[in-house]
Amino acid sequence: MEYRLDDLPQLGAQIAPMLRVGDVIGLSGDLGAGKTSLARAILMALGLVGEAPSPSFAIVQPYGPPEISLNLLHIDLYRIKNQAELAELGLEDALHDHVLLIEWPEILGADWGDMLHLRIDFFGDDGALAPARRLTVDVPPAWEGRWRLAI
Repeated sequence: MEYRLDDLPQLGAQIAPMLRVGDVIGLSGDLGAGKTSLARAILMALGLVGEAPSPSFAIVQPYGPPEISLNLLHIDLYRIKNQAELAELGLEDALHDHVLLIEWPEILGADWGDMLHLRIDFFGDDGALAPARRLTVDVPPAWEGRWRLAI
């Protein structure tokens, strides 16, 4: 599915109520496409007050009650260089009691079959100050009954 993406906060507000423990959302796209901005919009919709730090250097940024309404790990895999580093993160174990919001999920290299994959791309260049964004969504079977967007 493809959507024209004009409002990341609105998208985050629509995704947040769909989340449940064990969900994995992969956020793909070029540098600067809006992955972290979308993650922040989801966190804000879950109740986060203030701006969420980018997990680029920490790699994993944890959140949970009372800060937000559920346990969530915001993960940025951009700096992960090998499978040993990836294994140290313990992502499989975190699935039992967290939502995983993963930037650069292609680095996982493994089949995370129930991952909702969101790809943000720029398209067109009509001289506007900010180019338009397109959201491409791969909805796995675990999300089919929940996935509804009105953007």
